[in-house]
Amino acid sequence: MARGTLFVVSAPSGAGKTSLLAAVLKNTNDLDVSISFTTRAPRSKEIPGESYFFVTKKDFMLMQEQDEFLESAEVFGNNYGTGKSWVLDKLAQDRDVVLEIDWQGALQVKEKFPDAILIFILPPSLSALEARLEDRAQDSHQVQLERLSKAKLEISKHKFFDYLIVNDDFKQASLELLSIFMTSRLQQKYQQKRLSKLLDNLS
Repeated sequence: MARGTLFVVSAPSGAGKTSLLAAVLKNTNDLDVSISFTTRAPRSKEIPGESYFFVTKKDFMLMQEQDEFLESAEVFGNNYGTGKSWVLDKLAQDRDVVLEIDWQGALQVKEKFPDAILIFILPPSLSALEARLEDRAQDSHQVQLERLSKAKLEISKHKFFDYLIVNDDFKQASLELLSIFMTSRLQQKYQQKRLSKLLDNLS
């Protein structure tokens, strides 16, 4: 059975990965976004079951003990994890799956799935990143400072990723992200399975 491609999109907070993914999803029908589990409280505009699966710390630890996560990480005192069975089922159905997770989870996924394609979204500058964190007003000033401070560490991990996109011009960045998804699907190792009947008829 043909398998889909597993993508991971990571970025420091405020770099715009969620907005870019939302724009890309409007232009493709072959991509499913995994919904992560988290122990943090929902933000004002977040919808349980759509933005995240919000769970208690106790439930999260139980899922971790039962090996239900493809990857998991602690970020700013909160736990995040990707459900394993959902992702594996989608890939087996020849659906491409994208994980919107931090660099720690990305490296865990790459270790388990060497063929996974890792994409890192960069801000045009640290000052632009700071402005975006302030504009979205989702966190306290102290948390914003912590996120900005951590951004340098996160950005330093870009060398482990397959693709880098600078989110300066949003339209251009979304086109670049879409192009990665589209061209990756056309790789010979995937098309060989999908087009097996056609290739047999052409030979």
